[in-house]
Amino acid sequence: MPYKTPERDIISIVDAPPTPVALLAPGGRFVALVHYESHPPIALLERRYQRLAGIRVDPVLAGRQRMRRLTGLSVLRLADGTERPVALPEGAQPSVPAWSPDGSAFVFTVDEADGIGVWVADAETATARQVPGLRVRDVLGGDPLTIGAAVRWTRDGGSLLALGAPGEMRELSEPPAEPRIEETAGKRSQMATYQDLLRTDAEADAFEELATTVPLLVEPATGAVKELGPAGLYQRLSDSPDGEHLLVHRVRRPFSFRVPYQYFARTVEVWSAAGEVERVVADLGVSDEVPRQGVPTGPRQVSWEERAPASLVWTEALDGGDPVAPAEHRDRLMRLAAPFTGDPEHVLDLQYRCLGWLDLDEPHQVLLTEHDRDRRWLTTWICDLGEPDRRRVLFDHSMDDAYADPGSPLMAANPDGSRTVLQDGSVIYLRGDGSTPEGDRPFLDRLDLATMQQDRLYQSPPDGLDHVLGFPAGGAPAGAGPAAAPARTQVLLWHESSTEPPNLYLAALDGAGSRALTAWPDPHPQLTTMRKRLIVHDRGDGVQLSGMLHLPPGYDPAAGGRLPLVIWAYPLDYGDAATAGQVRGSSQRFTRLNALEPTWFVLRGYAVLSHATMPVIGDPETMNDTFIEQVSSAAQAHIRALDEMGIADPARVVVGGHSYGGFMTANLLAHTDLFAAGIARSGAYNRTLTPFGFQAERRSFWEARDVYDRLSPFRYANRIAAPLLLIHGEQDNNSGTFPVQSERLYQAIQGNGGTARLVVLPYESHGYLARESVLHVLAEQFDWLRRWLGS
Repeated sequence: MPYKTPERDIISIVDAPPTPVALLAPGGRFVALVHYESHPPIALLERRYQRLAGIRVDPVLAGRQRMRRLTGLSVLRLADGTERPVALPEGAQPSVPAWSPDGSAFVFTVDEADGIGVWVADAETATARQVPGLRVRDVLGGDPLTIGAAVRWTRDGGSLLALGAPGEMRELSEPPAEPRIEETAGKRSQMATYQDLLRTDAEADAFEELATTVPLLVEPATGAVKELGPAGLYQRLSDSPDGEHLLVHRVRRPFSFRVPYQYFARTVEVWSAAGEVERVVADLGVSDEVPRQGVPTGPRQVSWEERAPASLVWTEALDGGDPVAPAEHRDRLMRLAAPFTGDPEHVLDLQYRCLGWLDLDEPHQVLLTEHDRDRRWLTTWICDLGEPDRRRVLFDHSMDDAYADPGSPLMAANPDGSRTVLQDGSVIYLRGDGSTPEGDRPFLDRLDLATMQQDRLYQSPPDGLDHVLGFPAGGAPAGAGPAAAPARTQVLLWHESSTEPPNLYLAALDGAGSRALTAWPDPHPQLTTMRKRLIVHDRGDGVQLSGMLHLPPGYDPAAGGRLPLVIWAYPLDYGDAATAGQVRGSSQRFTRLNALEPTWFVLRGYAVLSHATMPVIGDPETMNDTFIEQVSSAAQAHIRALDEMGIADPARVVVGGHSYGGFMTANLLAHTDLFAAGIARSGAYNRTLTPFGFQAERRSFWEARDVYDRLSPFRYANRIAAPLLLIHGEQDNNSGTFPVQSERLYQAIQGNGGTARLVVLPYESHGYLARESVLHVLAEQFDWLRRWLGS
């Protein structure tokens, strides 16, 4: 069957250009704007790739599979709001750029016919030039849309560290037909159900060939290259703050057929700037027996101290990486300074798991966060690595408590190449979502670490949604350092409201006003009159529920009568009712329709309750014992509230969701009669196929057979009476949501005489991206509701 398309009004919205991504430069003089296609053509996804070691590799590029297409870059000067495009070859597909430490230039990659090239742009002139002769690979370098670890600036900004392509790539032959054989004996590997793993020795060889790079030091103007080491499977390179050493992460054989490459045998080494190995910090074997929700043993999170010349910090598990093993302390913080010849220094032991740290702009000072898994609690310490006994608590709160969230520190890329918390003397700056019972009101706070005095510098107004991106130039002298306390007089804002599309503004902190820097238009003005508001009501047991109610343009409840209703949700887990009932989100967020959200249905006369909360509350070890009861009572309460408001027709209610929301949808249809139809996308419906945990479930199938059985809608397919539309990407690589999940549920409903439709999208993964795919999904959804609700 060919691809379907919805009506022209829907197509025009899908094709409307999206708002660019904004990247503020160090120093605050410029913003790099990244332009992209919301939905590339299916031809981009059709390109041949190989599934290797948990990732998808384009064998022509020797890079990660490209799923989106960036279309251009431009530079916005904050002083006068001038935006200038960066000229690139026709049809060039750049990556997201990385700013130089001083904010005067940025580096990015461009996909070419014979590999991945590297370009450098000057911010002042908005001109770019290619680094001559340089080709890189990003197979092990992270997100293919970003420059990742494939290229990065040295600390002084004068050179590039690159993972270069090692010359002519040998042609990869088709793997021979051979039996697939695996064997286990005594190994307890209870990790997630990863996909795209290695399966044969031939695939292991292909992975090694495509992922191999050469570590390079590159002069960007001339392309002059110095090889720093032999070819290998490098993940990333980073130079020490004094520029005398390199921290090198790389993968090595043996590989594994059970886990992705991040868990293969690997090493972390310190090299001299000339490429000589000075110290092996970690030499780790394959980590395929990591306990459920645990961490690997051995050094992890190895990184440089940002305000020391050359000193490493890392953590090591003291409990075997097992979160349920009895232990007085879970993690140990270690440190080792140049010349890296002695024993590592034991800094301190942490009672709970270390989530990481942020360097303050002072020697040896960090903000370190640990996580109490049992209480779902976060504690952030101000810690001097030289005097850890004097550490003190900065933040201490439930990870579920949105109202108590203090925000995250603003970070600074400093002219010397260090990346630290932005600091003026003892003052740091915190920005957060600002969740309140009335909705989100993002904020910027000033916090004095010496006195703990906290002042609010900016808060989004009630009639808008403003996110602080940072401070523009002029608020602090360049290189002022922590001893200075400059005036911060303005902020760069990402401003939007329910009727205003996102744009960039400069706003005075004294309330003197703001100035628009951009004028990106409303992509779909036909939705301006759509009504949207936050609604709050009770689940029936004291638990507060909320959702964002969207009503069709021009709808008047008094004159228009009751509407069919679409409830779209994604269940979340909480430790207590108070935090579960907190309001998250804002009615002031501009409604930018993306292809996978449910708000489209308002254009066909439906009321839509999006982000309808479906909290699952209880002891983290056992909360799923009552999953069905809790989501069922929440669904019933949402319907009841909109019925009592005179808006929804309770006989014409549809439930839908994506991924875990699709799983929820199928369960609601199997265990309730509340809905006239359902839409379940990319879900998992047989929990025995995810036997070592799913979402927040901590127990294995063999520890909680009844729970896994009861939460598998496949098991209750004979009870699914309402028509169910199942949609899945043919090449879904998300852990647990294999395409067979939808195929088998469809067959089970079919075999029991139920009503269902299965749509499998070629070349698509867990989320759907291609223009042809998303238009087809919208057409299918509109047709399904029209067919079963008669509207």
